[in-house]
Amino acid sequence: SPVGLNPEKYKVQKISETVGTFANNDVEHIDPTGADHESFGYGLKKSLLNYMHAACLDEPLHKWFDFKVPRTSIAPDYIANILNDDITATAKPNTKIVWLGILPKIEITTKSKKGNVWEVCTLSFATLQSSVVVKASKAEGLWLFELLKAIADTHNNSIEYKEIEKSYEAAGLEDFELFWYGKQMSGIGKAGLLQL
Repeated sequence: SPVGLNPEKYKVQKISETVGTFANNDVEHIDPTGADHESFGYGLKKSLLNYMHAACLDEPLHKWFDFKVPRTSIAPDYIANILNDDITATAKPNTKIVWLGILPKIEITTKSKKGNVWEVCTLSFATLQSSVVVKASKAEGLWLFELLKAIADTHNNSIEYKEIEKSYEAAGLEDFELFWYGKQMSGIGKAGLLQL
């Protein structure tokens, strides 16, 4: 989380440097602001459980707590707007590319036309609402699969755009921007790839 990565920005002092895994990520800390974090525990657990079951997603924030909570400063459609944004906006070199999805199923098939034979890689991403399919050359598809796997294995599930571009070129592939902003990648944001 942003607080865990930069505690000083939020006026929080870490006591422990131990890094937890997903959903096991409590870090001992001192919060000099005097906030009573324990009082939020039950409401946060209840709201998370409902979220995991896709229930009560439109409920207002105050519903989860039995005491007065401040109004949120985040727009109600903030996440929807990010998810609906195409990944086609040109990224800056230090833009974080975040992978929130699950790894796709991968299939290599052989195509032929007029005597020419080539291999195609199909990546099928399952989402709660639908599926997203990305078709690319075998080399690009395998590179993309390995990239998503590598991002998923990082501590914060992200990598900088410039590192992705270097990785693409190091794999001997050409025209990164044509691939990254091309038709085959146009729906991958709906599968969980975000630019922040």
